Amino acid sequence: MTTTLLRTADELHARVRAGRRAVVMTMGALHEGHATLIRTAREIAGPEGEVVVTVFVNPLQFGQGEDLDRYPRTLDADIKIAEQAGADAVFAPSVDEVYPGGEPQVRVSAGPMGERLEGATRPGHFDGMLTVVAKLLHLTRPDVALYGQKDAQQLALIRRMVRDLNFGVEIVGVPTVREDDGLALSSRNRYLSPQERRTALALSQALFAGRDRHAAQEALRARAREVPATHARAEALSAIGESRAAADAHAVAKAIPGAPSAVRSAARLVLDDAARLTPPLELDYLALVDPSDFSEIKDDFTGEAVLAVAARVGTTRLIDNLPLTFGTFGAAS
Repeated sequence: MTTTLLRTADELHARVRAGRRAVVMTMGALHEGHATLIRTAREIAGPEGEVVVTVFVNPLQFGQGEDLDRYPRTLDADIKIAEQAGADAVFAPSVDEVYPGGEPQVRVSAGPMGERLEGATRPGHFDGMLTVVAKLLHLTRPDVALYGQKDAQQLALIRRMVRDLNFGVEIVGVPTVREDDGLALSSRNRYLSPQERRTALALSQALFAGRDRHAAQEALRARAREVPATHARAEALSAIGESRAAADAHAVAKAIPGAPSAVRSAARLVLDDAARLTPPLELDYLALVDPSDFSEIKDDFTGEAVLAVAARVGTTRLIDNLPLTFGTFGAAS
């Protein structure tokens, strides 16, 4: 398969379509995470369908002082990666093609969800992201569009926009791809020095600590519910090493499943340690949120949640997250 490079929407619209069109939107600097998205798109589109990868560094998503000029642009390498992963075409429009006449006066507003977490740290970022996603959806006219779970708030906002504004497209989220040491794949990882990379590992390690704490609590409560007598319940809890909980087994049995506050605390311990490293990790936020609106969840919450973190190491800002399920033992992701 040879991947075709397209520069204009007219070129894209002139292509004959037999099956479903699946689109993967990127800002270039493709890596294995993007390749996973493209391979998933290929599976969804099938042999009769078409996979289009967009490569566009959107100026509306970058705030003052952010790395628009520094953001890597590697189109030739991107085309090769897209081709190897099964893309039929790479759509790499110019800024003038996407924004004829300059920056758009009418834009998509991300609303309250867009002002939380990433939106609080990067004002206007999600308005710019949704505006270009809306435009690229119109320009590429896909049946399905795929986005990575690593950008969980972005994915949630795209789903909301598509639903609220009646876009006729299916949105598919694809799980985060990680390097062997656990660091989430990102185009910005290339900026990290070896020492900075060691510090950056704290992001994923914090998430894994929160996940492990969540799993231990769910197991503890499941065991507590299985043991009928208070004394026996305490002994059972003590036997699996939860001495503080064993001191009041009845309370543990009645406790709220999952205890989000304990998950946050376990993750924060790792981040606090990383703040004392050289170079230090500078935390932007650690949050445990409801993915429907990215508001913080309370300790009586049940259902799907996202444990999210963002931090700077040196001059590089990184984000990561893990999905968790509260209230059902064994359902944590």
